Amino acid sequence: MTQTELNEAVADATGESLRTIRRRGFSVLTPLQAFNPDQDDDALPSVVDWDALERDQRRSAA
Repeated sequence: MTQTELNEAVADATGESLRTIRRRGFSVLTPLQAFNPDQDDDALPSVVDWDALERDQRRSAA
């Protein structure tokens, strides 16, 4: 799957614009990048709550 195909699939699934999806930077995980439960907690995947981030940004701008 190309980056363009991924962006389009996420945009279709979420109803967001392609611009928003590109800005948020989605990527495909390969099996080697997938979470391994035997790893330390420091190795957990990074997660962003985009709704909370946008809410905080709107509050800061107000």
